[in-house]
Amino acid sequence: MAFESLSDKLQNVFKKLKGKGRLTEADVKAALKEVKMALLEADVNFKVVKQFTKSVEERAVGTDVMNSLTPGQMVIKIVNEEMIKLMGSETTTLELNPRNELTIIMMAGLQGAGKTTTIAKLAGQLKVKNYSPLLVACDVYRPAAIKQLQINGEKQGVPVFSMGDGHSPVNIAKAAVEHAQKNGQNLILIDTAGRLHIDENMMDELTAIKEAVPVKQTLLVVDAMTGQDAVNVASTFNEKVGVDGIIITKMDGDTRGGAALSIRAVTGKPILYVGMGEKLSDLEQFYPDRMASRILGMGDILSLIDKVQAEVDEEKARDMERKLRKADFDFNDFLDQFAQLRKMGNIGDLMGMIPGMGSKMKGMEMPDDKSIKRIESIILSMTAQERSHPDIINPSRKRRIAAGAGVEVAEVNRLMKQFDQSKKMMKQMSGMMGKKSKRGLFNLPF
Repeated sequence: MAFESLSDKLQNVFKKLKGKGRLTEADVKAALKEVKMALLEADVNFKVVKQFTKSVEERAVGTDVMNSLTPGQMVIKIVNEEMIKLMGSETTTLELNPRNELTIIMMAGLQGAGKTTTIAKLAGQLKVKNYSPLLVACDVYRPAAIKQLQINGEKQGVPVFSMGDGHSPVNIAKAAVEHAQKNGQNLILIDTAGRLHIDENMMDELTAIKEAVPVKQTLLVVDAMTGQDAVNVASTFNEKVGVDGIIITKMDGDTRGGAALSIRAVTGKPILYVGMGEKLSDLEQFYPDRMASRILGMGDILSLIDKVQAEVDEEKARDMERKLRKADFDFNDFLDQFAQLRKMGNIGDLMGMIPGMGSKMKGMEMPDDKSIKRIESIILSMTAQERSHPDIINPSRKRRIAAGAGVEVAEVNRLMKQFDQSKKMMKQMSGMMGKKSKRGLFNLPF
């Protein structure tokens, strides 16, 4: 999970700060030295780290902070605010023309950054917003690049315009504009060729496309896993071609995440989206405040709510809430919950979005696809009566259920225990969500 190591280190620093009744200037400097090391290890640009810690220190050693009743929490608040500022403060959205005009978006990036997958995801999301997109295959060099775009376009229900590898990308882009105008499409997304490394031919080709057709936005796709290289790539593309916004992919991987914290500060260009997985909904709008909250271990309840609204059946959710309030939650509901959670993505990542849950989850084993399937097979080995009335499951029933699912009785016992724990936790979460209007969405520790 992105930022896990950085988040752990920062939370340890903050724990020490909050443990002190009063803070001295030396305390703040010592804490910021640890913050600096944690950011550098997360592959954040050195100049960015230096400026960030300087800004925090200038604000944190003021008398207002030192003399406050909770100086540790005030310092954390400053770190949070400066981190949001570092990543752009305001959320930047994609600039599109009105729907009665044609909008052209050109996607650029190195080979392997996830450009072709990302452009199809973006097209799918804009289609849901009532645009009529057309994907354009201008990568005529990489073997199977056109086929890959066609497969991804098909997944999103978006048409793909291609002319094969015998035509120049500039001519393909021009022909695509004519095609879109004839067929009533109001949004063109151009998938351009990547290279393993930056070279002049690639830059010249991108510039030529921009000169041939009226590109509204040039979006650069960078791979979070490449850390500092992603920042260098973004700087070069912006200097040579001109970039309007950045999309960072593979943020769900085991990445140090330095790119997300450095790119805006180094290039001055906004991060528009982050790729958090394979599904359409895993291309997320980038919110600097939400990302800072995740990094500092404060959760991200707003993004969790967005995911729930996008993926969960509303009627089922209301029904579940009623059941939880009446303590009427059974194994049928448990099975249904797993199905809903699987649609939303990695369970560990989802739990980490709940304020305070990140630290509680340390050492907990989150179920993967394999263990979820095993749980489902155990539940499906129960009779309808047992699923509806878990209390009747006695030792002899457990032995029969285990035999039916092809597992040990110990696994059935473990599931029964998980079921009881989930029931209690979901009841607490239901209460927390119900109170959000009174307490505010973020139960921040300051």
